[in-house]
Amino acid sequence: MLARIPTCLPAASGLRATFSFLSKPVPSRPTVRPSKQRSFASASSPPPAEGYMQGVSESAFILDTPEKTLAHGELSDALMVASRAETKRMNLCQAVNDALSTALATDDTACIFGEDVAFGGVFRATVGLADKFGRDRVFNTPLCEQGLVGFAIGMAAVGSTAIAEIQFADYVFPAYDQIVNEAAKYRYRSGNSFNVGGLTVRMPCSAVGHGGHYHSQSPEATFLQASGVKVVTPRSPTQAKGLLLASIRDRNPVLFMEPKILYRAAVEHVPIEDYEVPLSKAEVLNEGKDITLVGYGSQIYVLESAARMAEAAMPGLSVEIIDLRTIVPWDEETVIKSVMKTGRLLVSHEAPLTGGVAAEVASTIQEKCFLRLEAPVARVCGYDTPFPLVFEKLYLPNAIRVLDKIKQLLAY
Repeated sequence: MLARIPTCLPAASGLRATFSFLSKPVPSRPTVRPSKQRSFASASSPPPAEGYMQGVSESAFILDTPEKTLAHGELSDALMVASRAETKRMNLCQAVNDALSTALATDDTACIFGEDVAFGGVFRATVGLADKFGRDRVFNTPLCEQGLVGFAIGMAAVGSTAIAEIQFADYVFPAYDQIVNEAAKYRYRSGNSFNVGGLTVRMPCSAVGHGGHYHSQSPEATFLQASGVKVVTPRSPTQAKGLLLASIRDRNPVLFMEPKILYRAAVEHVPIEDYEVPLSKAEVLNEGKDITLVGYGSQIYVLESAARMAEAAMPGLSVEIIDLRTIVPWDEETVIKSVMKTGRLLVSHEAPLTGGVAAEVASTIQEKCFLRLEAPVARVCGYDTPFPLVFEKLYLPNAIRVLDKIKQLLAY
């Protein structure tokens, strides 16, 4: 049927006047000088899109040899045959891709979907998976976070493994209702008759060097009260693969937040075998006796730098560093045990100070370790402002801010 012709069209002379600009000559475009050829990624020079975090590749926490990887107690336990296990050099982005490939290969019900994931996604974390496993298992969705997470919940509700990708963590908020009111409560409201344990939502998060307020946020604390959902973030390639596989196979919905500035910041020797790193278990990366530093994701390397500076400035100082890894529910036991030994605690993350993960950790430690504390629990976090573009370096809780707070705690 033809559309009805409007009866209120302007007169012909009016139409000519309205569209007279179409008959005007188009001015010629100014000559554009060819720009200099832009160079892109290599192992040591990541693409500009991801930013770059200095010093990560030199960190003592990076497993940069096969021997370090196979000697890591947690990985050795997971591999069972560590002495014969093989490793491959991977950055964090490649480790995520390897974990996703393993998940698809070992679970016929698993599917990956999201905005642009079929060709690899904006960070190329899913590159090659559609060709390897078929476009009925790795496919694009419309640009609608609420819709794609709702679809993932429905898929998981009928027993499939749904691995959804939010292109940037900043855009998880349109799907907030689906995650908090549907995914988190699905098991509870059905009396455990149904669940969406097969749901995993991946999202690149945190600062990137030039992302501004729409591509740099760390929204993990907004899910602290979403009982029924787990929140996980890795610090390195080996951790990323093991934690992501554990998240996909966990029988609870999991939000997997990947610090995008770490995607190509360092390379580790990652086991090619299928392995998992346990959820809700923090890792003590550096043992100490005088102060405990707690963080997660990319902030771990900031804490490491601050600890080294503090130990250099104060000979004999011994700093304990703990990576939470799972943010919800976090490992209270490991942190409490550490603070009972050191008597001092500093918690740090990129997300804003008020209502953050650090506030919850500080509250719990004050309650459980009050009589053993030598100083008030300290927090070094982002500021309570929108994430700034021009002032990103001032906003981020860097090693100098952490070092200043360490000195305050030791002098208290």
